[in-house]
Amino acid sequence: MSDDEGAARLRADAARNAGQIRVAAIDAFRRHGLGVPLREIAAAAEVSKATIYNRFDGRDGLIDAVIDELIAPDFFEAISRARQCADPWERVVGYVRDHRDLQYREPVFLDVILAEYPNSPRFNAICAAAQEIAESLIEDGHRAGAVRSDFTVGDFHHATVANALVLRHLPKPPRDDYDRRTRFFLDNLRPVQR
Repeated sequence: MSDDEGAARLRADAARNAGQIRVAAIDAFRRHGLGVPLREIAAAAEVSKATIYNRFDGRDGLIDAVIDELIAPDFFEAISRARQCADPWERVVGYVRDHRDLQYREPVFLDVILAEYPNSPRFNAICAAAQEIAESLIEDGHRAGAVRSDFTVGDFHHATVANALVLRHLPKPPRDDYDRRTRFFLDNLRPVQR
């Protein structure tokens, strides 16, 4: 085997390993969130944990490599739907429902809400987009008189984090019960009638 053939084989092995790691990481993260031990991902990919560090520079690099496939499409679609809605109240309702649906379905989204991996640039971009859309929707809702004036972006953030913590640490409620709580939350965003 020539040096060129050996180098080509090493590149092919490295590409195959990286592909196997990505597939294993996406599967593990989807099921359990971003905190899955790297040794479990390495075992599923049939590589060593060191290979994950060599190919992705550890957990943050691996998160950056796969997060767009995990959560970004659904999350940015929720933002797009909210922005396309003409009615300020319906924008808030649609976004809150989509946002809470992602929390219910996707363990990775709980990690985003809880800001579990602040050293991942792509992860941080998703967090920044979440903050930006929440500010926009609440400000628009205030201007239109559709959202109670004393409800703040900070309130939305705290409610979102509280919901994420409940989903992370308590038994997951049945979906109909979860949706009922979402309706209660939305009902309390309406301006107070005096």
